[in-house]
Amino acid sequence: MATAAATPGNRAKFATSVPGRRFDNLFFSAMALLILATVFLGFARTYYLAGMIHAPLPAFIIHVHGAAFSCWILLLVTQTALVSAGRVDIHRRLGVLGFLLACSMVVLGVLAGTNALARGFTPPGLDAATFYVVPMTDMLIFGTLIYFAFRSRSDSPAHKRLILIATIALLIAAIARWPFAVFLGKPIAAGLFSYVFLLMLVAYDLWSIRKVHRATLWAGGFLILVQQIRIPIGQTAAWHAFASWARSLGI
Repeated sequence: MATAAATPGNRAKFATSVPGRRFDNLFFSAMALLILATVFLGFARTYYLAGMIHAPLPAFIIHVHGAAFSCWILLLVTQTALVSAGRVDIHRRLGVLGFLLACSMVVLGVLAGTNALARGFTPPGLDAATFYVVPMTDMLIFGTLIYFAFRSRSDSPAHKRLILIATIALLIAAIARWPFAVFLGKPIAAGLFSYVFLLMLVAYDLWSIRKVHRATLWAGGFLILVQQIRIPIGQTAAWHAFASWARSLGI
């Protein structure tokens, strides 16, 4: 099979054919800041402006969970800023710590979700056992995408998209706490709105590389699929039996 040589002329021609690719740093940095603003708006009243460690949260595990997830958002902003500044060396070193943080977040997310189940926490319209499927599948989506992001860390376009979509999977809790009636306490509406972040990534892909990147396609599809089937799964007798067992652990 014939291949084109990577001559300066070919590289220039490729850059002309996909002119948007040079804006990657700007786009992903802007997305990180937008996610930061989304999370801050959702948790400002009950957590950040309440003093964080002094916030009246219902359990210690929720404090630890909130701190870890906040660190992840700050790390996302830091990592995109480092790439934009050309400090890929520091970005890679922090990436190892970021992977360890992500692993701890999965554990903390499961523990926090189980604690909420034990306390009977639930949004309007769902019982506690059914709602328990939401944090569990959030951790499934996040953990799966982070694993593949770590594996593809040498493939920058795929890596950054997987990290972004994994973080988008965590945004429903923040959006459902926005001080707007259309979203406040309504996880379904919040979930649908979170897809706006995916649509922005798809639009950027179509503009920058003139197709939807394969990582955007499969990771976004995986996120949507799991989120759309989880409530029906959470309403099954098998899931309620599992939730009863988890509640008995007394976490």
